[in-house]
Amino acid sequence: MGYPVTERELAAAFQLRRRPIAIAFQDAPPAGVPPFAGTVPSGCSFWRIAAEGATFYTVPSDHYNCAVGSHTHHIELPKERAGELEQTVSLMTQLHYIRIEEIPGFARLPKTPAVVVYAPLGDTPVDPDVVLFVGRPARISLLMEAATRAGIGAKAPFLGRPTCSVLAATLAEGAAVSSACIGNRVYTDLGEDELYAAIRGSDLKRLADEAHTIADANRQLADYHRARRKELATQ
Repeated sequence: MGYPVTERELAAAFQLRRRPIAIAFQDAPPAGVPPFAGTVPSGCSFWRIAAEGATFYTVPSDHYNCAVGSHTHHIELPKERAGELEQTVSLMTQLHYIRIEEIPGFARLPKTPAVVVYAPLGDTPVDPDVVLFVGRPARISLLMEAATRAGIGAKAPFLGRPTCSVLAATLAEGAAVSSACIGNRVYTDLGEDELYAAIRGSDLKRLADEAHTIADANRQLADYHRARRKELATQ
């Protein structure tokens, strides 16, 4: 696929304010792609960096600072840090944020990725496994309508916490929507009026083929419903 063209078409159809990002789970670093340099507090921090224009790959140790994110990415923490997941979960349960019995239900990657490649969709050097979109609820609704028309409607429930589980859920189900958890919103600067939608990379072309059809249909239906409201509403 021509990813630069696809990104422009999807951004126009869904009126996206942020660049969608391509995420790929690979067995080895792709040629010419630099490793991530530095540290971040969470795996979802890489989403923000990629959306701002960077292309890079991470290795498992880059994800250690987020115990929950490491869990959803099937990354085992080193022995000296193995207790951090329990500590984080303990804090969350003490605050009544989650119940301990929720943990087994968090979607996880099926295996530990050797590297994770992140890039803006139009710049991706490899075919993505997951494409992640950020948008206002009305824009995400259009995207998911296009996904449904393409036969890739979300089978997973509307996801909340942890946001990083949306990647594994998308790989398993084809599409997913996440309202985002508070940690993700802090680490990625996600606005209070924004949500995530994720599409399996192999389904991206099908989504793109239906994007403008759904966008045009919604514009025409908006005119239709405005006319009906003007004609029929008495209050």
